[in-house]
Amino acid sequence: MYWTTRIFFILLLASSCSVESLPEPSPEPELLLQVPVGFPPPVFPEGNAFSDIRWMLGKKLFFDPVLSRDSSISCASCHLPQFAFSDTLAFSPGVEGAPGTRNAPSLANVAYHPYFTREGGVPTLEMQVLVPIQEHNEFDFNILLIAERLLQDSTYQQMSWEAYEREPDHFVITRAIACFERSLLSGNSPFDQYFFQENPSALSPSEKRGMDLFFDERTNCADCHSDFNFTNYAFENNGLYETYDDPGRFRLTGLETDRALFKVPSLRNVALTAPYMHDGSIHNLEDVVAHYNQGGADHPHKNPLVRPLNLNAQERNDLVAFLLSLTDESFVENKNFRP
Repeated sequence: MYWTTRIFFILLLASSCSVESLPEPSPEPELLLQVPVGFPPPVFPEGNAFSDIRWMLGKKLFFDPVLSRDSSISCASCHLPQFAFSDTLAFSPGVEGAPGTRNAPSLANVAYHPYFTREGGVPTLEMQVLVPIQEHNEFDFNILLIAERLLQDSTYQQMSWEAYEREPDHFVITRAIACFERSLLSGNSPFDQYFFQENPSALSPSEKRGMDLFFDERTNCADCHSDFNFTNYAFENNGLYETYDDPGRFRLTGLETDRALFKVPSLRNVALTAPYMHDGSIHNLEDVVAHYNQGGADHPHKNPLVRPLNLNAQERNDLVAFLLSLTDESFVENKNFRP
């Protein structure tokens, strides 16, 4: 069964991430950008190639509340390193406690995402940086005003000139933060040690049974949570509700066929990223598995693969055990990613 699973996973990798389709890799400083075994090198866009000083500037900005209107919150307020750069709340509060509208996703491996936000409306990490800055219920600020603040800081001025040969303006802010975020690579979980590093003892018997279930047609989990990052980045409805307050991708496209569709999240470090779903309405992995085992609620756009699975108690426990094996402790403990 191990080799059946392995062959299936390799086919998934080949179909979505072929070597021929990969752009040229960027330089990889040994300590700050480490590509996990079995992962393709992340692509850094023209004008924002990786460098140590750009990474350090981006990290400083990521943890600095200077980005918010009242200097009360930072990127790290909603994306906590110890929780795989996600939050522990259903909705992260913004400035002055403004209520959030969607659950904060993990930033692990965002370097590989083809688009951003749960409706997929932002094409690059550089552009995504602008979203929380201008959202009224997040930073509620203006990037030009942030630049004015940074101009008053001699450290930011020096780092900006060293990193991008210009003063700390909108260009520098967005690119430096994106440079840092592209280094948040996670691929040393027990599953990775078992599969990519070929350590047969890295998974327990229960975790191996859960892995077989995950990749089996009986559950079809891997149809959506595929590839090395455990997502196909598609937009799906998983039957969470019969009616949704959040219109999902419809908010971007205006197409009725996109109503209540959301980008499939990665399952890497999923044990650390509760609560789950776009609205944080499911609080633990046991309940997530129970949701899919029951087949979800009726919705006209629900993916037909979401159907009753009829898993018994042992199988449900094994599936949860496998999901727990996707936790990369070395990633969340990496001191490079702490303030």
